[in-house]
Amino acid sequence: MNTKNNLCDFILFGGHGDLAFRKLMPALYHLCKDKYISSESRIITVSRKEISIDEHIKLIEDKLNEFLSEEKIDEEFFKIFKKQLLMVTIDFADEKSYEKLQTILNEHSDRERINYLSTSPDFFGTICKSLNHWNLISQQTRVVLEKPLGRDLKSSQEINKEVLKYFEEDQIYRIDHYLGKDTVQNIMALRFSNRLFVPLWNSNHIDHVQITVAESVGVENRWGYYNEYGALRDMIQNHLMQLLCLIAMEPPCSLEANSVRDEKVKVLRSFRNINDEDIKTKTVRAQYKAGSSDGKTVPGYLDGKEEGSNTETFAAIRVDIDNWRWNGVPFYIRSGKRLQRRNSEIVIQFKTIPHSIFGEDETSINANRLVITLQPKESIELKLMNKIPGLSDSMKLQQVDLELNSPHNSDRKPDAYERLILDVVRSNPTLFMRLDEVETAWKWADKIIEGWEKNLSPMKTYTAGSDGPSAAIQLIAKDGRSWNDE
Repeated sequence: MNTKNNLCDFILFGGHGDLAFRKLMPALYHLCKDKYISSESRIITVSRKEISIDEHIKLIEDKLNEFLSEEKIDEEFFKIFKKQLLMVTIDFADEKSYEKLQTILNEHSDRERINYLSTSPDFFGTICKSLNHWNLISQQTRVVLEKPLGRDLKSSQEINKEVLKYFEEDQIYRIDHYLGKDTVQNIMALRFSNRLFVPLWNSNHIDHVQITVAESVGVENRWGYYNEYGALRDMIQNHLMQLLCLIAMEPPCSLEANSVRDEKVKVLRSFRNINDEDIKTKTVRAQYKAGSSDGKTVPGYLDGKEEGSNTETFAAIRVDIDNWRWNGVPFYIRSGKRLQRRNSEIVIQFKTIPHSIFGEDETSINANRLVITLQPKESIELKLMNKIPGLSDSMKLQQVDLELNSPHNSDRKPDAYERLILDVVRSNPTLFMRLDEVETAWKWADKIIEGWEKNLSPMKTYTAGSDGPSAAIQLIAKDGRSWNDE
């Protein structure tokens, strides 16, 4: 498999959107600069905006200077990079306008093509149909789909059905940027290459698992989009489900894409069915109200909005997995906006020892805990009981840290999108979602959505800048446990 100088035409639909400027173009810049993508490759922005090529290049340069993390643009390299930048103005819904794209692509008709659809999913089917109409799809063509892939199972199936009319399943890359994070990829390395954890990773030794994705920011100017989706659809159904699968899956036969994805699907299919009583007792939804964040007063989710809304900005759910490995081990997952701090983490809480020989009762011996932090830093911490230095036999919980923020071999840590785009270029779909993964996750989420629509779990509120609604604390506390909010 090639590791350097991969040659392709990268067609970026929605290339003047926020995601393209913040994440995709910086990722492509670095992949080209580091020679993972050949300097002969072309990056073709497809946009509805009417601007000249010179204006487009200047816009890209300005946005790179704005969004390159902790660095400025390399002026010498940009002289090379800008030669790779092309642009074509297309009305996504006008099939005839794609003729302009055909003219550009046919200049190198033998190249591999990657179509990255950074647009509303409403355009996915239309774009694929138009590409097919102009004979711009071959066996070497791939398509990348950004979330959201629908807002329920039915709409997700409709989107995928349209794309599958023109692309085979192995040509479709459904992206979840969380899977591009080094720490997330390290979960499999941690589990399957360290004998220490292999015999412990089951219900005999693990008490419960927590997965948290907390954001300190509010909905801000994304209110229109967010109000249609909410925390369950926007975060839990995809990001948190993928994290849960990596924690709970059985060892795959290999790192080949379908071996890994087969095991993830098995986890999703093992989720215990959610009934109406479970909606009442195992799920929490809430909206933030006015409060303070970073010392500033911030409005509530509905403040200044004429219309009401039943869209949750916070969700917490207890998930039970009915299989031999995880029987009796609850997975508590939560995600929300405008919380006290930005924090994404996975907590593996081990069981307490059966008996203490240190002259203290068992309750004073804290259970071991493995904390995998995804943001704001990336780290792995193992918390162990240790004797306090001195003449007593007192014990305390101390942590062993594996800091992942400092790369081993370079000064810069690649962004998640760099890894994922490079995998598309290399035709490696391991870190992308297969159709049955997406549909199985939606089947589970739809049960909760239906229950919430029937108001089986009434909407709660929480103050902006807090740890979330008290009901989320009670959700885990009634099982004799607590969130890892240290």
